[in-house]
Amino acid sequence: MRVTAILSALCALAIFANPAEAGPPFVTDDPVPVDLGHWEVYGFSAATSVHGGTAGALFGTEINYGAAPNLQLHMIVPLAFDKADGAGMRTGPGDIELGAKYRLVDSGEADWWPQIGIFPLVEVPTGSATRGLGGGRFREYLPVWLQKDFGRWTSYGGGGYWVNPGPGNRNYWFVGWLLQRQVTAHLALGAEIFHQTADSTGGRDTTGFNAGGVYDFNAHYHLLFSAGRGLQNAAAANEVSCYVAIQWTG
Repeated sequence: MRVTAILSALCALAIFANPAEAGPPFVTDDPVPVDLGHWEVYGFSAATSVHGGTAGALFGTEINYGAAPNLQLHMIVPLAFDKADGAGMRTGPGDIELGAKYRLVDSGEADWWPQIGIFPLVEVPTGSATRGLGGGRFREYLPVWLQKDFGRWTSYGGGGYWVNPGPGNRNYWFVGWLLQRQVTAHLALGAEIFHQTADSTGGRDTTGFNAGGVYDFNAHYHLLFSAGRGLQNAAAANEVSCYVAIQWTG
C-alpha cells in the first residue's frame, strides 16, 4: 500500500469520525492517570509527511494501566515505517516507549488550582536506525503537565525536556497546550498548538497544531482521531500528520 493512500485513509477518518482522558490523539498530554486497577488499550496508526518522505507507525499498540492511586504505567510498541519519495517503503519494529504518569496534585471544578502531574518517558532503541525505523539511542523525556476543567471545557498542557543523545543531535524542549469541549454525550473535540526547539545541530525550531477528538461508541470502545500540520519549518518537520486509533477501556 502506498504511503499516500495510508495518509489519505487516516485523514478521511479524521474528517468523518470524548476523550475520557487526554493525551492521544494529541501530542500534548495531561496529568490525569488511569484509575486504579483499570486499563486503556489502543490500536493505532500515525503518519507524518515532510518534504522528501513520510514516516510513522503503520500499526502500534499502546497500553496504560492504573497500578496504584494516582499512578499509571505506560507502554507503546509500534510497527514503524519509513518511505522516502521515489523509494520503497521500509517497515519493521520501532522504538518501544515506556513511562509512568504520577499525579502530584488533584483538584475539583470548584478549586482554583489545576491538577498537576509528571510523566517521565524512556524510548528504548528497538527499531533499526539505519533503516529509518528508530533513533538508535535511548532517549528520555521529563515533562510536567497541568489540567483544569470548566464545565464542558477542559484545558491542559505543559511540556518538558528531551534528552536526545547521538551524533549531530541536541537535547531539546517541547511545550504544548490544548483546549477541548464536550460537544455531545458521545463526542469531544479539541485543538492544540505545540512548539519544539531544535533537536539537531544546525536544526530549526518547529511549531505546529492538531485538531481532533474522541467518539465514544459505548463505555468501553472509543474512536480517536486527529490531523494537523506545522506552522514553522513545516517542510522539514510536519507538512501533514494524522493519527487514528480504536481504544478499549476497562
